[in-house]
Amino acid sequence: MRAVIQRATSGEVRVDGEVVGRLALPAGSAGDEAVAGSSAQVSSRGVGTPGDVDATPGKATLAGEGSGGARQGLVVLLGVQRGDGPTQVTTVARKIAELRILDDERSALDVHAPILVISQFTLYGDTRKGRRPSWAHAAPGDEAEPLVDAVVADLRGRGLHVETGQFGAMMEVSLVNDGPFTVLVEA
Repeated sequence: MRAVIQRATSGEVRVDGEVVGRLALPAGSAGDEAVAGSSAQVSSRGVGTPGDVDATPGKATLAGEGSGGARQGLVVLLGVQRGDGPTQVTTVARKIAELRILDDERSALDVHAPILVISQFTLYGDTRKGRRPSWAHAAPGDEAEPLVDAVVADLRGRGLHVETGQFGAMMEVSLVNDGPFTVLVEA
């Protein structure tokens, strides 16, 4: 399992022009203006369904309070490899929650920073041969979806506010990377 974790001030996922998931930062935060970061079409086996999105305002707390008032969350692109299971779910969820990559070396768990998780099978694209990536190492949807859902459930079980993309949909992903700051976690 691979996770590309990006420290961000805003982010959202759209399917057919409708927002299905958003980095839920508090009102007045740096990401409240129109999302001005890079926007890309992402062919992905997303995660969750629009019904899974909990867009309750005000649930997320400020990341970076006391250090200039920076407000941050995490945008996570999550790829599942054939053969991944509960051990990888636990490891990746723990890393996402506990990595000290927010201001003042704090974790999402320390400051209850919001997280936007987007399933991304293309993280297992093998480009070593030829000009076309091979997806042979990426788990098929029926294997990947429950594991991505399990990572999201684990993060929510830790008390974190998590929103998602939509599994199997053509998604438009926008974010404003804070830093830029991006790390890769593998389990």
